[in-house]
Amino acid sequence: MTRLVTAAWMLMVAAATAVSPAQATDLDCLIQPRETVTVATPVEGILDQVRVDRGSVVERGEVLAVLESSVERHAVAIAALVAEQESEVKSNEVRVSFGLRRFERTDEMFKKNLVPLKELDEAETAKILAEHDLVAAREKRALARLEYERAKAALELRTIRSPVSGVVVERYRHAGELAARDYPIVKLAQLHPLRAEAFAPIAVLGKITVGQHAVVVPEAPLSRPLEASVIVVDPIVDAASGTFTIRLEMPNPGNRIPAGLKCKVRFVNSRTP
Repeated sequence: MTRLVTAAWMLMVAAATAVSPAQATDLDCLIQPRETVTVATPVEGILDQVRVDRGSVVERGEVLAVLESSVERHAVAIAALVAEQESEVKSNEVRVSFGLRRFERTDEMFKKNLVPLKELDEAETAKILAEHDLVAAREKRALARLEYERAKAALELRTIRSPVSGVVVERYRHAGELAARDYPIVKLAQLHPLRAEAFAPIAVLGKITVGQHAVVVPEAPLSRPLEASVIVVDPIVDAASGTFTIRLEMPNPGNRIPAGLKCKVRFVNSRTP
């Protein structure tokens, strides 16, 4: 299957480079990251660790930095201990069991006229109160478990993870410095896939559509043709320049092609099914 895909791609490149200008459109373009993300922290704090530096390759979900979080860790430990306590629930379960047995005995004795109605009423009331206490204890335990989850979530907010797979292009802060929403930590660029922006003249308006295949050739020395497809055709034309924007996307496994390169793009008639 891989050989068939490679062969098809080579045929498309050959077709794109062989067609005449009347059959294809060559435009200048610029290769850019698919996304550029400035990463900050949702909670203010002092940085304990910054685990990446400029040029570091990171995966989505990888830890970038950690805020000082000793208070939050202790809060999690306390909440975990409270959430694990079962004594109150178990003692109330015993009270309910005892109250039920007492009520059943008293009821039998009442039916035989051995005890007055008052004692039956007291036994039934004690049983009902024990049942309510058990419900309250279980609710309290459920709240304690929710509090434990809240404490864990608060601690997790102090661990800053990468929202994308990419490369660190800028590091703004270091351990010991303040981090907050207005004080970002790093800037990331997603390089796989890459994006190419081309400005097309009005003459080709309507001739290029989303899903159409294209060949992107970066500037030297990285002039290897790249497979690309159109993902956006801007419906608005810039009146001053008489152009509209076309955005393409191309795979870039291993980040082989850097962003920021000038390029040429040729559109062919073949489109994705």
